[in-house]
Formats: sequence, C-alpha cells, structure tokens
Amino acid sequence: MNVSNPSSPLSASDEIPPAKITAALLGATLVGALGGLLFGFDTAVISGCQDQLKALFQLTANEQGFMTASALIGAAVGSLAAAKPGDLYGRRDCLKIAAAFYLLCAIGCAFASGLWMLVSARILGGIAVGATSVLGPMYLAEIAPAAWRGRLVACFQVNIVLGVLVAYLSNYLIGLMEFGAVEWRWKLGVQALPAFAFLILLFFIPRSPRWLMMKGKAAEAADVLRKIGVHDVTVQLSSIRDSLNRDSVGTSAPLFVKAHFRIIFLAVAIAMFNQLGGINALWYYADTIFAMAGFNKDSSALQSVMLGGANFIATLVGMAIIDKAGRKPLLMWGTIGCGIALALVAWIFNGTEHRDWLVWLFGGFVVCHAFGQGAVIWVFISEIFPTSVRSKGQTLGSFTHWFMAMLVSWTFPLVARDVGQPGAGLPFAFFAAMMLLQIFVVGFMFPETKQVALEDMEKKI
Repeated sequence: MNVSNPSSPLSASDEIPPAKITAALLGATLVGALGGLLFGFDTAVISGCQDQLKALFQLTANEQGFMTASALIGAAVGSLAAAKPGDLYGRRDCLKIAAAFYLLCAIGCAFASGLWMLVSARILGGIAVGATSVLGPMYLAEIAPAAWRGRLVACFQVNIVLGVLVAYLSNYLIGLMEFGAVEWRWKLGVQALPAFAFLILLFFIPRSPRWLMMKGKAAEAADVLRKIGVHDVTVQLSSIRDSLNRDSVGTSAPLFVKAHFRIIFLAVAIAMFNQLGGINALWYYADTIFAMAGFNKDSSALQSVMLGGANFIATLVGMAIIDKAGRKPLLMWGTIGCGIALALVAWIFNGTEHRDWLVWLFGGFVVCHAFGQGAVIWVFISEIFPTSVRSKGQTLGSFTHWFMAMLVSWTFPLVARDVGQPGAGLPFAFFAAMMLLQIFVVGFMFPETKQVALEDMEKKI
C-alpha cells in the first residue's frame, strides 16, 4: 500500500486501513473485546442477587453498599496494578492472568460459605475487571488501523454492554428456574463459562506490534504487521521506531508533568462524569430501583433485561458513527439526553404519580448514555495520551472511573428511598445536576479526536 507521506510518524496501528480487515485483525479484536463481556457481566450480575443476599446475610444499607462496592474496590486496585505488568510482559499475557481471576471469582462466588468469602471472590473478580479496563482498550488501540480504531476499540464497549445484557438475561432465566435459596449461587457462578473461553482464546491472538517494538522484538512485530494486513512492513516498522524514539518511550517517562496537564484533566473528567451520571447505580441496583417504584420481582428482572437490550442497541449505533460523527458531538447530545431523563426520574420519585413512565425514562437514560459517554470513554482515554505515558494515562483514567463507581455504588443504598418518600428523588437530581455540569465542561474544554493519528494527538490537543 502506498503511503502519501512516508516521513510522517504513523504507527502500524495508524496505517491507512487495508481494503479488507484480515482474519487475524478481526480475531484479535473479538478476543480482546471478549474481556469487555466479562467486564459487563461482572458489573451487572449482582443486581439480580441484591434482595436475596440482603435477606440471607441480614445486611444493613451500609453493608449492602460495601458488598456491592467490593468488586469495585478490586477494580480500582486492578486498574492501578495493571500498567506496569502490561508494559513489562505485554498486554495480551497480562490479560491471561485477568481471565484466570475471572474464573476464580465465579467459582468462589458459586461455592461461597459466607459473606466474607463472597466478598473476597468479588474483589478478585474486580481486580480482573480493573486490569481489563486498562489492558483491553490499550491492546485494541495499538493493533487497530487509525480509520478503524474508534470502531474496533468501541468493540470493547459493545462487549461490555453485551455482558450487561447477558447478565440480566441470565438472572431472569435462572430466576424462572426456581432454585430457591441457592439461586444467587447459580447467578454468580455461571460467569465461569465465558471466563474459561476468554482464557483459552487469549493463547491464539498476537501481541501488540507497538509493544513488541518497545521491547526490541522487531521480527515478531513484523510478523504481526503482516498478519493484520500491513503491506509495507518495513516502512511501518520504521514509523513505529521513529515515533517511539520521539516520545522517549519507557516506563520511566513521567505522567504528572506540566505538558500533560490538559490531557490528564480530560481523562479524569470523562471518567468522573461517566459515573457521576449514575449509570452504575442503575446497573447494580436495577431490580431494587424498580422494586422501590412498586414493581414485583419478575417484572423488575424483565425490565432490567429490556434496559440491557436498549443499552446494547444504542451502543452499536454509537460504535457505527463514532468515527464519522466524532467523539465530542456524541458526548454532548448523550449528556443532554441523560440530564433530561434523570431530572424527570427525580420528579417522579419525589411524587406518587406517573410511575409507569420510569421504564421509558430509564430506557432513555440508558440509550443516551450508551451512544454518548459509554461509546466514547474508552476510545477517548486510550487515544489522547502520548505513547510514552499511554499505559500510565490509561491507568489513571480507569482508576478514576472505578473509584467513582465504588463511591456511587456504596453510597446509593444509603440515600435511596421508595417512590413518594421524603428525599426519594435526591440521588437522581444529583445525577442530573452532574450532567448539566458536564455539558459545559465538554462544550468548552474537550477537543475532537476523530481520525487523528496517535502520534499527532499531542499536537492536536
């Protein structure tokens, strides 16, 4: 393939895409994104177990919040711990360890003999989620061509929401089987199946060519480039080498320096607002929220499945248009829609009328979040940092995301009230206010990054 400007520091991942995506590139994308399915499943599956676990262990609101947040405590730790091993041993090989942790989490939950064994297993799974949230998008961003990067990295987000949908559907179907007191064990233990598949498939995908060049493994990098469809491998190897030299790549490159201030702000801001909109409060407590609004158990579970389906479809739309519409417009319009829906939910919870609107309003909230913040966050964070600090920047964004998710999921049961009770709409009013603030932050401070080569991103920002 001809390159119009060979001296331009494009990386392999930023090459003009071949006429057709190769089988190796497609396979690597699908397997890498499969980690997102486990990410989403682990996030949502606890929703269908909340009431049973609360009754079984006689949990207070604070204890329920801690039990739910335990996975997110692990996720925060995993997101912090993943970058250095990812740089030393490779994104792919560290994902193998994460897959093993997912498997151990599922087995531990299924056979938990008490609350603390359950919490420990959930923390272990959370570590895997946090590591996956760092390493999955990083791997996909580094192996994908620039024109396809947004869509291929967004496959990670699609699999997250597919995992959410599968978790809700699994909870609903297992609930119909009437397993009684052990129902929650089946709901949490079934995760072992996709975890085992993920672990096995990771042995059949290539390492990132950019990471291989960081480690001086040019021959292996060249082989990977051929497999993913690069025509002029020599030129691309030279481009990668030049870009790594220019960025002074290495694990010692500092992140917290003045030159990176704006990039750090952007990553932290998008990660914080992603959670301050309340999306994980809905995912973790969906059945409970609908029960607070007066719906019965089976109806609540089915409505959760409907929300998961809406989330999945909207994310597909976001993935399809992210490289055409751009990151910033999706963020803006998605945030506006989330704010309106949340404000109306707060109004309904403060009163006693129009409860039948809640399904539609939560559906609208989920759709707006999915094609907006949901589709953009991991793409945006994975592409805005220079190569020399990309893993550290991805870690910072992911840790911020999980830390805020932990706070929201832990505190939500403390402030949640049934419809019509004093202060019932307060948490949703807070979420709506945060979306209003995000509109101004994104509108005035966020750049557009679509179709920008990774090596040109720093100059763009």
